Amino acid sequence: MNGEIIAFALLSAASVLGALAMLYVSKVVHMLLSLVLTFFSLAGIYVLLSAEFVAVVQVLIYSGAVSIMMIFGIMLTKHKDQENRPPNIKRSLITGAGIIVFFAAVYGAIRKVPFGEQTPNLHEANTEQIGIKIFSYYVIPFEVVSVVLLAALVGAILLARKEGDDQS
Repeated sequence: MNGEIIAFALLSAASVLGALAMLYVSKVVHMLLSLVLTFFSLAGIYVLLSAEFVAVVQVLIYSGAVSIMMIFGIMLTKHKDQENRPPNIKRSLITGAGIIVFFAAVYGAIRKVPFGEQTPNLHEANTEQIGIKIFSYYVIPFEVVSVVLLAALVGAILLARKEGDDQS
């Protein structure tokens, strides 16, 4: 076993534990922190795959911006922490069985995939290759996404402003 396999095992375990913690904790802020743990561990896995640009984007966009937006959403919706009813054992067992079946199906499908030989220039200037692809082949979709995000931001501001005006 080399260090890369150990790092992958630790990061993937942290990712799965963060996702499970997000499902089973009761407070919304703790759910958000569990989600941030999952995002950071995924960024670490991207670093192991030599996708440094994707790892940085994962940390900046998901761990940073999306988490902050979720915190604002929690604060603006006046979420009241209420204790949930006790977990249903039958439902938990069915969910666990479904997860095991899904894992087995995905594992079986991945085992049958012929990966072939690895490309030799995969790890060379991957950020430059992403930039060239985005700004030469995918300029229109890139700009459409920016306009859609701007429209969503303006809509969120208008919705928040209307709610604030009604309560004053």
